[in-house]
Amino acid sequence: MSALVFVTGGSSGIGRALIETLPFPDARVVHFARRPAPGVAVNHCVDLADPRAWPEVAGVFTREVATFDGDRVVLVHAAGVLTPIGFAGEVDGDAYRAHVLLNSAAPQVLGDAFLRALRDSPAAATLFFIGSGAATSVYEGWSGYCAGKAAVDHWTRVVGAEQDRRGGRRRVLCVAPGVVATAMQDEIRTTAERDFPAVAQFRALHGDGVLREPHDVARELWPLVERDLPNGSVLDVRKV
Repeated sequence: MSALVFVTGGSSGIGRALIETLPFPDARVVHFARRPAPGVAVNHCVDLADPRAWPEVAGVFTREVATFDGDRVVLVHAAGVLTPIGFAGEVDGDAYRAHVLLNSAAPQVLGDAFLRALRDSPAAATLFFIGSGAATSVYEGWSGYCAGKAAVDHWTRVVGAEQDRRGGRRRVLCVAPGVVATAMQDEIRTTAERDFPAVAQFRALHGDGVLREPHDVARELWPLVERDLPNGSVLDVRKV
């Protein structure tokens, strides 16, 4: 077995494309999401917006790493949601709380659990987050999403520096994929301008044919795992 690859949010979109373009032969893929990923033998159907699911995921990390005798372990964290779209204080409170837990808290908690599971492993490891330009942009109606992506960016920087201080065998990267033709983009374009004032901008991107296919983007993302990038790098795949 060449690699042990954990993926969150691989049932659709970029996460699914990353599974389907996996460059490691004979890799063992372990997937976490509410729905199974097509073609993946090991699916753990969990709601990552529910903190009660996080210890279960951590336990899987620990068990899988303990029985892995290869030299590469990767966690691709692609899980995330955009809904509810709307101004803070105007959307459903329960939905907003779940949104914040999934986009901001879950990446940090699961990233910590992944690194902890590797403490006694001789394998090299990469923790790879799917980021977004929303981390540094002001999009009214996306407060939780923008803040969550900003949190992941800075967690990546800090933990990358920590891992360098510990010898650098665990690398942490966060890469924004640009504008990709996924269900999330479909959702954006159907949002009312009152809830998302920038909706016309995204409709224009679609109309101009700017959106890229997920598999094309995935094939550009995977080589970054192999490159000697500085630990804690926060990147845009279009500018690498």
